[in-house]
Amino acid sequence: MRSEEDAERAIELYSDTVRRICMVHLKNYSDTEDIFQTVFLKYVLHSEPFESEAHEKAWIIRVTINACKDLLKSFFRAKTVPLEQAAEIAGKSPEDPGYDVLEAVLALPEKYKDVVYLYYYEEYSAVEISHILKKNVNTVYTLLARARNLLKEQLEGGWDK
Repeated sequence: MRSEEDAERAIELYSDTVRRICMVHLKNYSDTEDIFQTVFLKYVLHSEPFESEAHEKAWIIRVTINACKDLLKSFFRAKTVPLEQAAEIAGKSPEDPGYDVLEAVLALPEKYKDVVYLYYYEEYSAVEISHILKKNVNTVYTLLARARNLLKEQLEGGWDK
């Protein structure tokens, strides 16, 4: 188990990253806060040392992504209406003037969100992303290229959800 000082340091260093990843996946502040607590609890309980600060950050990112996916697969989530559907019910669409790049990223299919987030927001290289997500480097490049094309279509007014 890690010390209180270690936990405080990790929260100070990685809290923004964890929250942003959660918002990309969950689009919900309450769920983001729940996952935030889960991730740092797992960090405190994880007793094995990290090889470096980069290894520690990659571990936290991986745990965050997995926790988000677990929540999305949960029974409770399966029985609720996603925010995208609520927005559609309210009449919001990609053609609205307030629709921006972040919303376009959030509208991407699930397999592209992590790669786009890590590459553009966290500024990881494709090689680093391949290690974090345990995917082939060429797969990461392919996912990035496809995501860029989808974003271009979406932001130019094409692509129906």
